[in-house]
Amino acid sequence: MAVLNVNPTRMELTNLKRKLTTARRGHKLLKDKRDELMRRFLELVRENKALRVEVENEIKKANVAMETARSTMSDKALDVALMLPTQEMSLEVTEKNVMSVMIPVFDVKFRTADENDIYSYGFALTPGELDDAVNAYSDAMPKLLKLAEIEKSCQLMASEIEKTRRRVNALEHVMIPQYEETIRFITMKLDENERSTTTRLMKVKDMMLAQAHNYN
Repeated sequence: MAVLNVNPTRMELTNLKRKLTTARRGHKLLKDKRDELMRRFLELVRENKALRVEVENEIKKANVAMETARSTMSDKALDVALMLPTQEMSLEVTEKNVMSVMIPVFDVKFRTADENDIYSYGFALTPGELDDAVNAYSDAMPKLLKLAEIEKSCQLMASEIEKTRRRVNALEHVMIPQYEETIRFITMKLDENERSTTTRLMKVKDMMLAQAHNYN
């Protein structure tokens, strides 16, 4: 591991020790964040898988009912029946913070609470399969939007997990080892300088004692 390009002084040694302590603390916090993100991500993935199966089955059921209705109605009659919907759906999008990741929250609202408002036609001139199709599409829509919310959350969390993983690896395999190696290098240099200084002082002391002896 390469040593950082710094002056081997006691002040620099103190600064590096402080940075090493901060790096180790940050490494632990980032590892904890990565692990918690991974746990929540896996929960969302499991929820996403189950909800996707449910939504696909409901849409398949609705499509079958709609095809059956089409077989008993003309295209014009079907267009007229669905021309003026009486129910309206709105979507309010907000965000919530999950481990520093802003994930979307979809809030689905209908104009009225009356379940019969999803039918924009009279029942006398339309087949029951059309009712089944409209009802199935209506039931599937909020779940479909929930699925979109979960999948987007999974994408955002996966991206954050990858960024956090790279930061953890950078600290663990680059920064912390560099700090440790540089601290060892500076410590060795300071010890070497101290030994050299002690040796010089001892020589000076011996010379002074020899001169004093000769003078006497």
